[in-house]
Amino acid sequence: MYDQAVAQLAIDQAAMKQTEASLQEARVNLAYTDIISPIDGVVVSRNVDVGQTVAASFQTPTLFLIAQDLTKMQVDTNVSESDIGMVKEGQSAAFMVDAYPERKFWGVVTQVRNAPQIVQNVVTYDVVVSVDNTDLALKPGMTANISIISAHRDNALKVPLAALRFRPPSAHRASTPKGQAQDHGQLGVQDGDSKKAEERRQVWVANGQKLTPVPVQVGISDDTDAELLQGPLAEGDTVVIG
Repeated sequence: MYDQAVAQLAIDQAAMKQTEASLQEARVNLAYTDIISPIDGVVVSRNVDVGQTVAASFQTPTLFLIAQDLTKMQVDTNVSESDIGMVKEGQSAAFMVDAYPERKFWGVVTQVRNAPQIVQNVVTYDVVVSVDNTDLALKPGMTANISIISAHRDNALKVPLAALRFRPPSAHRASTPKGQAQDHGQLGVQDGDSKKAEERRQVWVANGQKLTPVPVQVGISDDTDAELLQGPLAEGDTVVIG
């Protein structure tokens, strides 16, 4: 009887361990029913509804899109291959969004990626601009029109680009002062086609009814003005733009 009781005790202990293992398995399966976010943040989009069945197969399904910190945003912009050589990390960038047409946002270039993107035979590169969004004005997915500052000058003397492009109907009517060719040489116009080089670096000044070309040397430029490096022009001088 004693041996029989010992054997029965061993059987009961084995059954108890088996039941505990089943309980542990049930607890693990119950924990799998709770979907827990790996990070703190704001839910940007929800791709499932309450009660919907989800199953993890070879690829984990996307349930929620979470923004970890909306106070720090980034702008992904495409820069053409002709301009990518002037873009460097640390440069300032300004951009505008349709939601705030009167406001200009500022950021800093943090990444210049090397992977090319080809769309309709146009090669571009992804440039990442980091932006401070403390007031939460910017929203994910907004479209931005961005300008990256590749060069900057303080207290520069500017001349309108329209003045550099202007040509009178008959350029030969303008008087050419003596020694003008020497002035051009002093301004460093050493292009093989000196005539075209001079035309790119001259503006026209009105003297009564007569237009006089004035040689200048320009530096960096934006969409409207160019930096005037050398030339007889001074601040306040009137030039012809049309």
